[in-house]
Amino acid sequence: MSVVLENRLIRWKLRELMARKKKTNQEVANVLQKHWTTISRWKSTDEMPKLDGAELDGLCKALQCQLWELIEQVPDENN
Repeated sequence: MSVVLENRLIRWKLRELMARKKKTNQEVANVLQKHWTTISRWKSTDEMPKLDGAELDGLCKALQCQLWELIEQVPDENN
């Protein structure tokens, strides 16, 4: 299930961003102090996982990006 915001869906772009930044699961996991399989799980979906502020901040630090680069609003085709 995607996050719906005013008839818009939030698409999770972690996989794309990690590929563009050439970061491995292990590199990102080390910054966040998580297991690399956690990053793999987060990355394997187009739906934004439930993350807290510290995790989102850690992803931005690990990938040297802004939060908006991790998500994209797309129209909800069902409405």
